Amino acid sequence: MLVIRRLDDGKRSYTAIFLPGEPAKIFPTTNQEHARILQIYKQDRRYENVHNDFTDYAIGQDEFPDKK
Repeated sequence: MLVIRRLDDGKRSYTAIFLPGEPAKIFPTTNQEHARILQIYKQDRRYENVHNDFTDYAIGQDEFPDKK
């Protein structure tokens, strides 16, 4: 499972990418860069056995999707 999170230490913002069994990749990013990373990685639709905050919780959508 790929996990992408936004981190902020009060002075600088970071994007953190976590993969099982690998060291976390944490690097400084602007809000625009972080949004672009999410745009690249977030899924366009629901896939079987894949958990995704954007599709599971309808983040950025007006209506909650029907689970299939």
